[in-house]
Amino acid sequence: MLRASSAKVDWDSARKQWHVQIHVGAEVIKRHVKDQPQGAADQALRDEAVTVAKDEGYDLDPSKVEIGVR
Repeated sequence: MLRASSAKVDWDSARKQWHVQIHVGAEVIKRHVKDQPQGAADQALRDEAVTVAKDEGYDLDPSKVEIGVR
């Protein structure tokens, strides 16, 4: 499995969902997360980012996930 270099999770106020960006070199994979509320714990959001990366075929270290402003 290829390794993603980093990820960022931000709250999308227009869609009222979390938005995950997985960075793999110059490539950026963007997905929305529907199962987490705005007040979700940071660890839950990191877990979601890792799950999104795995679904896309990438391995992601949870310590490389940045949580943005809510």
